[in-house]
Amino acid sequence: MAKMKTKDPSWSEVKEVLVDLDQKQLLSLVGDLYRLSNDNRTFLHTRFKIGGDPLSPYRKTIEECMYPDMYSNKPVQISKAKKAISAYSKAVGDPVGEAELMTFFVECGNSLTVNYGDMDEPFYDALNGMYRRAIKKVLTLPEELRDEFRERFEAIMDSSSNIGWGYHDMLSEDYYEAFLEDEEE
Repeated sequence: MAKMKTKDPSWSEVKEVLVDLDQKQLLSLVGDLYRLSNDNRTFLHTRFKIGGDPLSPYRKTIEECMYPDMYSNKPVQISKAKKAISAYSKAVGDPVGEAELMTFFVECGNSLTVNYGDMDEPFYDALNGMYRRAIKKVLTLPEELRDEFRERFEAIMDSSSNIGWGYHDMLSEDYYEAFLEDEEE
């Protein structure tokens, strides 16, 4: 006898149930989700601007993933660092914060390779890709916010001059393509 394929539950079905809940039931549900995981707590704190610096938990994750403690054999975790940026974006959708986290991602990875030596091609591809994304994000910001980021991008590019895999060349290409006019002024 063939098994009947059942479809996975969807957001629409969950929403149908949620609309019938009263405020007390909704608060209880959110409380349960809050206690369920640290990610949920961080999301709610960020969304509702509760606590100190909303970027802090995301920066911490990025730093632990992109510049791990090399003496305790912790691996670089590029995808987890990227997920932290995505989680922040979903929580608040703040382009300045997103640009900050993307730039910080590259700064951490760049510092790791400058301080500890050559990594591998996928690592540099991830840094180049995030550098490019960060520049694109920064270029959407109001002009008065761009200079600080431009200086940070330049510092990353300059510090990478002795790194191989085409890494420095790609950073330079992206930097000058985005900020050539600024350099000529």
